[in-house]
Amino acid sequence: MRIKEFEIAEMDAAQRAVAEEAIAGKRGRVPAPLRAWLHSPELGRRAQKLGEFVRFDTSLPAALSELAILVTARHWTSHFEWYAHKRDGLAAGIDPAVITAIAARQAPVLSDAKAQLVHDYAKILLATGRVPDELHAAAAEALGERGVVDLVGIVGYYSLVALTLNAFEIGLPDGVQPELDP
Repeated sequence: MRIKEFEIAEMDAAQRAVAEEAIAGKRGRVPAPLRAWLHSPELGRRAQKLGEFVRFDTSLPAALSELAILVTARHWTSHFEWYAHKRDGLAAGIDPAVITAIAARQAPVLSDAKAQLVHDYAKILLATGRVPDELHAAAAEALGERGVVDLVGIVGYYSLVALTLNAFEIGLPDGVQPELDP
């Protein structure tokens, strides 16, 4: 890890408040990127609250959210994000073959039209920073405007997470090997 990791006893009051807020929230722990964000407590406070929302409270069902997160983790080759959300994606019902295809940078076979739209929207947005009119219209029709806004929020937030994890080399737990090729 490229940045000092704080124990609770080492934190100043602002850092401790942010860590305790995260622990008391829906995650019940300090999430991995917050270990870096604690060096900027206000950024950490705001980012972890946004993360709690996009992880647990958007209009998208868990399987679609986790699909978008996995596409984002693969795009940025974020090993920790992939490790955490592969498990969550499987728990949400994503077919293991879909996860394997995304890991291999191949087009997954998705039988659900909404899942296909989420995959394609996230992948195109990450690749180009834009979304073609037809794809946006189809996603808005299927997911609703709120769903598309939530989807973009998920992709954006988890890009921040991936970049934080990658920049500060926040690694995998001991004994866990990376699953993603560069």
